[in-house]
Amino acid sequence: MKSKHYEKEYSEDSFLKKIKKYALSAGKEIVTKALILSETLKDKDTPVAAKGVIVTALGYFIFPADAIPDLMPGVGYADDLGAIVAALATVAAHVKDEHVEEATRKLQRWFKDSEG
Repeated sequence: MKSKHYEKEYSEDSFLKKIKKYALSAGKEIVTKALILSETLKDKDTPVAAKGVIVTALGYFIFPADAIPDLMPGVGYADDLGAIVAALATVAAHVKDEHVEEATRKLQRWFKDSEG
């Protein structure tokens, strides 16, 4: 991953737009993990190096022309999930319960209308 390239893609606004537009097609797993990273990024206690990892992964998620186009049925988000899972594993020591709880609250709000 060319981290500087993907870091330029990230902004909180662009992240939220992508999540809200593609949440259902991306699926709960990727959205949950992306939201946890987003909440960890916002925390003033998260070290700069960890924030760099997060911004790179979320920038990759936002970037429309990644390794596997997001609109490919069934596999379009596989590379995004890989990048997000790798970032989450890298910064796991900085993820707090409150990050997970806030991500879960947002996820429940966004997916409440899509459940049977």
